[in-house]
Amino acid sequence: MRPGGVRSFVLELARGPGGAYRGGERLCGRVLLEAAAPLRVRALEVAARGWAATHWLEGRSVGINAVSSDYAAAETYLRRRQLLLRDTGEITTLPPGRHEFPFSFQLPPTLVTSFEGKHGSVRYCIKATLHRPWVPARRTRKVFTVIEPVDINTPALLAPQAGAREKIARSWYSNRGLVSLSAKIDRKGYTPGEVIPVFAEIDNGTTRPVLPRAAVVQTQTFMARGARKQKRAVVASLSGEPVGPGRRALWQGRALRIPPVGPSILHCRVLHVDYALKVCVDIPGSSKLLLELPLVIGTIPLHPFGSRSSSVGSHASFLLDWGLGVLPERPEAPPEYSEVVADDEMAAAAAAVEQSPFPLLQNPNMSPEGPFFAYIQEFRYRPPPLYSEEDPNPPSEVVRPRCMTC
Repeated sequence: MRPGGVRSFVLELARGPGGAYRGGERLCGRVLLEAAAPLRVRALEVAARGWAATHWLEGRSVGINAVSSDYAAAETYLRRRQLLLRDTGEITTLPPGRHEFPFSFQLPPTLVTSFEGKHGSVRYCIKATLHRPWVPARRTRKVFTVIEPVDINTPALLAPQAGAREKIARSWYSNRGLVSLSAKIDRKGYTPGEVIPVFAEIDNGTTRPVLPRAAVVQTQTFMARGARKQKRAVVASLSGEPVGPGRRALWQGRALRIPPVGPSILHCRVLHVDYALKVCVDIPGSSKLLLELPLVIGTIPLHPFGSRSSSVGSHASFLLDWGLGVLPERPEAPPEYSEVVADDEMAAAAAAVEQSPFPLLQNPNMSPEGPFFAYIQEFRYRPPPLYSEEDPNPPSEVVRPRCMTC
């Protein structure tokens, strides 16, 4: 038994350790207190907090001395407090046994995704504090995860991304040829687990083979006091076949799968998490040729309907622009009526036509391909009659005009 009569003091969330929350939801849970003896309590409170913080040191030399600069910044997103046992100035005595205190918080509508980086983090936690007279306060803490929804079904994230670069390979002040690179992807937004089809064209005008590569790069940017600190990491990559001298290579949708990574963080004032697709060409004896296309890693995948239609349309035009797609073939003609209707049904329909008071027209020019039906399709309202000074329907002389003064 622990001293002070408290056998256990824990905090539980309704969604468990693997659950994630987002802005606007309710954070529910309970505080479990088990007392081994009558327990005197002054107050019991829970507090929820969420914040982003960055911190790093930068050193520089000033003469013979080394000076370091401290950069730090913070931003608060969540601060809630709830009293489960209010401090009224009187002592509350809890009997021995297990006691349960539920709580509930309304999260703000907008919260930044939880993140842990080298020089900063975004963290959310909830803490319970038990105050007792003449005894140090007892605390328990629980960390929870927040995921900010990033929907890729928006026009900006469904738009294709493309670019082109070229470079003259130089060695010892002499030109060895021109290397050109163009690349394109069908959209900007993706979710973890999706495959990025990379379309690229590499033209090697040098005298040595070059090697094309592609990678998804994560860039963490930490900001404080007007300064920035960045950290980059490659999360997925692929390599192509070497392109010989004077040759051209074409990537027709090389697959690059996105691993399970955190979503983009774009709306935090102290740190950002950005992604980009980098396509580069390694040139022997010279610096590499690099082309960068921006990416956004979201949490809401591509919708199978709705925005999907616009995405499919843009993808089709995207393939046609690159000469990688074909136009759909002409659809087949529908089957004949006799192929889908039985003979007895056709005989019954013919007998019904003979008994109908409206017989079919026997004029061969009245077929569906004739001018009559074509005229029906082009039917318009009859034009108004020509203007005439004489009334074609004059009033009768029997009816005398009525006097307005009578």
